Amino acid sequence: MMDTTNTEKKKKRRIVIKVGTSSLIKADTGVIHLSQLAKICEQITELQKSSEFQCAIVTSGAVGAGMLQLGIKEKPKELQKRQALAAIGQAHLMHYYEDMFATLGVKTAQVLLTLENLSQKSQYNRAMNTFSSLFDYDVVPIVNENDTVAVEELRFGDNDTLSAHVASLISAEYLFLFTDVDGLYTSNPMKDPNAKRIQVVDDINKLMSEVDVASGAGSAGGTGGVGTKLTA
Repeated sequence: MMDTTNTEKKKKRRIVIKVGTSSLIKADTGVIHLSQLAKICEQITELQKSSEFQCAIVTSGAVGAGMLQLGIKEKPKELQKRQALAAIGQAHLMHYYEDMFATLGVKTAQVLLTLENLSQKSQYNRAMNTFSSLFDYDVVPIVNENDTVAVEELRFGDNDTLSAHVASLISAEYLFLFTDVDGLYTSNPMKDPNAKRIQVVDDINKLMSEVDVASGAGSAGGTGGVGTKLTA
């Protein structure tokens, strides 16, 4: 009779889900999109509670949430002001995530990273070990850039790039970039009526020459766009 007491558990596949500002904050009112956030949390819970996957979230929206808290309509250009808004908004944002996931029976953890953390081997290894322990505890890490201490020269700059680094760090099999656009277009379909949807990407180098990546961020509080997603 075979002894199965020491049989190794089936290794779960890891997924990184990047949630953009436009998916979290309503463009017309600037308030948190609660129904959208609830749907995202429900889908991630389904994956997390399966026997196949472990999920990590890379979330944007801290600056937008900070603007909401202070009643600011226009995103400031000064880095220090954006950093202050991120500090205000991050706690607000985590409160929503924690409440949503707690209702669904899922534990969460906040992880704040800088490019410097992942550029130094010792810090990289510590971050990797922390994620590994969080997954062992069956906790969903919620990641954002540590804007308060990040300097201009050592910033990810956008969370599309951060999510790609996190996916590499935890050896994720999949990286999903959530957006408010229903596919990949030759230019921003919200601004260009002639934008064409691209169904299948066969050649990433050719694609970069066909797609207008200079459209900028898709929302007032965001920093990404199609260019950063293609790079990620």
